[in-house]
Amino acid sequence: MKRRPLENERSAENLAFLATALASLDTVEEVRAFLEDLCTPAELEAMGDRWRVVPLLQDNVPYREIHERTQVSVTTIGRVARTLERGTGGYGVAAARLSTPPAAINAG
Repeated sequence: MKRRPLENERSAENLAFLATALASLDTVEEVRAFLEDLCTPAELEAMGDRWRVVPLLQDNVPYREIHERTQVSVTTIGRVARTLERGTGGYGVAAARLSTPPAAINAG
């Protein structure tokens, strides 16, 4: 009996449900409160570490220098770099929107 496809389908549904909840939030404060309720401190730290290295990787800062600046492991930096290169594009979209003035985002 194969259970893998059902688990993947369930995971996809759960991710869509979670993404919908995040998209429904309007402010940084609401997103922060939701994340603090949803995640453990270790999960929040890991996600924060990953996000912190994205702009440095986009600026082509060497891994060792990123590690020295952030104390994020070189392994994590490498994983984020691979995701930036071969992932679904989520890091890039968020990074681009954060570097765009809010008026330009709202004009849309």
